[in-house]
Amino acid sequence: MLGYLGPKGTFSHQAAAEWSQGREELKEFKTIYTAIKAVNDGEIDRCIVPIENSIEGSINTTLDMLAFDVDLFITGEHILHITQNLMAAPGVRDEDIKTITSHPQAIGQCAKLIAEKFPNAKIDFADSTSSGAKRAASGEKGVACIASPSSAEIYGLNILYPNCGDDTNNSTRFVILEKQQNMKVTNHDKTSIAFTLEDKPGILFSTLAHLADDNINLKKIESRPMKNELGKYMFFIDIDGNIDNAVIYFALDRLRRNTLFFKLLGSYHYE
Repeated sequence: MLGYLGPKGTFSHQAAAEWSQGREELKEFKTIYTAIKAVNDGEIDRCIVPIENSIEGSINTTLDMLAFDVDLFITGEHILHITQNLMAAPGVRDEDIKTITSHPQAIGQCAKLIAEKFPNAKIDFADSTSSGAKRAASGEKGVACIASPSSAEIYGLNILYPNCGDDTNNSTRFVILEKQQNMKVTNHDKTSIAFTLEDKPGILFSTLAHLADDNINLKKIESRPMKNELGKYMFFIDIDGNIDNAVIYFALDRLRRNTLFFKLLGSYHYE
């Protein structure tokens, strides 16, 4: 069973359907947190959750849970092209719209449209784009939403501004999370880790230098607050290659010996 951020019509639902291709049952959850927790607790086999958007950046809930809250592995990924659409119930016109609701990521991705066409509209954040669509379809006066084309079909809404995102090259990277590592090695793999370091000059440079010394490509690096103390950070990196490769394994082992905390998040095929 594959969990996803619901309800039906979310981009997560679309990603789940595309990735699973009917191979397994889908189960919706109200939040990313509850979907990930369900895998960790053994309620479902795996989940598909967003981890990074090409415009808005990383999904902090996913990163933080992987680092701090659960013992799960990334076993795969799926890239979904995102098409945002502003929609409302039949008969609602631009001048009727007083409130726009959607997931914060969707609101952020349509900032130009909102500023130009609806500068006085109240912005209400929802748990998901489809939650916003359900509200817009509920009969509440003056409410529009930003959601996927499938949400318009599911909830009987009219699309007033199709493909209205600030950037048409908008994609979200979803990851598959499971309790067991993916043991399948391909020629197009990525390894993700999280770690913390001592607070001293040059420590991040010297730690990552091991990767350069072994000619390992660093694909991504970012940091997140540790939350227990201001100024302390967790680093997340993605590198080319699978940990089953001896070069990758020993390079990460050397990196690990320079860290205060080290966690393998997974080796997996990437798109």
